[in-house]
Amino acid sequence: MKPVIALVGRPNVGKSTLFNRLTQTRDAIVADYAGLTRDRHYGNGRQGRYEFIVIDTGGFEPDAGSGIFKEMAKQTRQAVAEADVVIFVVDAREGLSAQDHDIANELRRLGKPCVLVANKAEGMHDGTKLVDFYELGFGEVHGISAAHGQGIRDLVELALEPLQIPEEDEAEDEADANKPIKLAVAGRPNVGKSTLINTWLGEERLVAFDLPGTTRDAISVPFERNGQRFELVDTAGLRRKGRVFEAIEKFSVVKTLQAIESANVVLLLLDATQGVTDQDAHIAGYILESGRAVVIAINKWDAVDSYQREQVQRQIETRLPFLKFAALHFISAIKRQGLGPVWQAIVQAHKSATRKMSTPVLTRLLLEAVQFQAPKKSGMFRPKLRYAHQGGMNPPVIVIHGNSLEHVTDAYKRFLEGRFRKEFDLVGTPLRIELKTSHNPFAGKEG
Repeated sequence: MKPVIALVGRPNVGKSTLFNRLTQTRDAIVADYAGLTRDRHYGNGRQGRYEFIVIDTGGFEPDAGSGIFKEMAKQTRQAVAEADVVIFVVDAREGLSAQDHDIANELRRLGKPCVLVANKAEGMHDGTKLVDFYELGFGEVHGISAAHGQGIRDLVELALEPLQIPEEDEAEDEADANKPIKLAVAGRPNVGKSTLINTWLGEERLVAFDLPGTTRDAISVPFERNGQRFELVDTAGLRRKGRVFEAIEKFSVVKTLQAIESANVVLLLLDATQGVTDQDAHIAGYILESGRAVVIAINKWDAVDSYQREQVQRQIETRLPFLKFAALHFISAIKRQGLGPVWQAIVQAHKSATRKMSTPVLTRLLLEAVQFQAPKKSGMFRPKLRYAHQGGMNPPVIVIHGNSLEHVTDAYKRFLEGRFRKEFDLVGTPLRIELKTSHNPFAGKEG
């Protein structure tokens, strides 16, 4: 198994920058703001012969009494408990602080192997500014620069060499070919996305707090159910552009949109107590544009009466008519109600999005549809649809070839889509139809 490294330190010392450097990604949001990371964030890293899992944590305040900082401290303690070794990050530019002493005392109490690193140490050749950090009692202080990549390789070897890690087995690499289903949970702020994932996992894996915007990053969590592997992605709530005042939230929106684009299936979570808003429709439209398979879940269904339930169902019909192909479920994340059918819908949506459709069957369905109802004439010409084949998956794409296909109406394309959906049982996924007109070799020639 891969060893686990946890990055711990006070806010804004560069933990997320170091996380991105170790994983060679840009998965963690990085900006010059304190308290940007709130949940613990996992990534796969590789340096030299070492492969490992690295956990980015929020700014650690061990003595936080209540509120969001208490929840962040709880997440950091959980990350340390899961780790094989802790990298304690301090700021070489700002020097030693009282909060560094508090974190050092807490790490000693937790009893995990710890490596002390002073980040932002570029240009400090003599190391005299690092002397104060020896007070923390973790032995040698290692100066690095996460932003410039200085000292990173030596740091990984220093942290992992004492663990005596065996060489990676090639069979394990082959097993990785069977990729899990990537499921993104998306929706407006405070609809219960983190609460739902915590309910699925059976632990407080993500910060769930009664405050809109608690999640600011797209957090990925591995999960297995009935032998099927998943990768759950909790996204930051998307607000309307006019409401995105903080620069931090602008970063979060980008990460959420990237998470939707990279997912196989998106669970669109709505709030029954607030109904279907314009912002819900905006998010749904983006999911459709991205071509992702989608399942709709109405959370907090237990908290509304029969009149409100009727209103919500009517709003779904009027504001989300373009997602008629998506399965709709009514749930309560806190009370664990209605969650089983949601999983079945997610698996079915993924199967539909990745279904293989043979060319003979598609062509037969196309010709049968034309025989049942031919496309409208445009002037003297009637479009001729000759054959069809599959042009892609997730979302499924059907390419139809023929003559004068530029005159095929949108209504006729919807008619064809309905025939294809029924034959292949395509539920929960968009279906795209592309029309390709054959080139006329005599075009532009006289006689």
